[in-house]
Amino acid sequence: MKYSILIIAILILVSCKKNDNSTPLTQSETDSIGQADMAIDSVKTAAVIKVPKSYNEIKAELTAQGFETYDYIDEETKDTLLIQQYFMAILKGGTVRTQNEEEAKQLQDEHFAYLNKMYELGYADISGAFGDEGDMRGITIYNVPTQKMADSLAKADPMVKSGQLDVDVHPWWSAKGYNLR
Repeated sequence: MKYSILIIAILILVSCKKNDNSTPLTQSETDSIGQADMAIDSVKTAAVIKVPKSYNEIKAELTAQGFETYDYIDEETKDTLLIQQYFMAILKGGTVRTQNEEEAKQLQDEHFAYLNKMYELGYADISGAFGDEGDMRGITIYNVPTQKMADSLAKADPMVKSGQLDVDVHPWWSAKGYNLR
């Protein structure tokens, strides 16, 4: 019995031994292996699915960060909505209008770059200009925990610092996660 197991093991090893006379893989075979490897990697990547946070996790995080929130129960659907306080900065025409055309363009470029940076850092959710020539020029909605922080960010805008725009910041409440339509 011992010898038969030993003989079977040797036969298995010999049959699995790589043939030294094997020819190198063709480009087509190499490409096929590469594609198979990429397919396996994409399956591994797809397997890492980001699970959305629960309502309670989102609320706990916001509370820990100092945001004000409250629950609202929709009478029709009976869904509980998480209402969060944001801050709306209303940009108005400023009192300083002494910039020449080149300086005004530079300020406008800095203004757009600043708003983009606020969005990228997660401090501002939306910004936009009004389409008329009224006193109110635009808005930015800040997603920060305090009005003091929103005031500070709004007043750091290059157009506000230059006096080209003035800003008023007001608390604004909205359901968490709603999108514009």
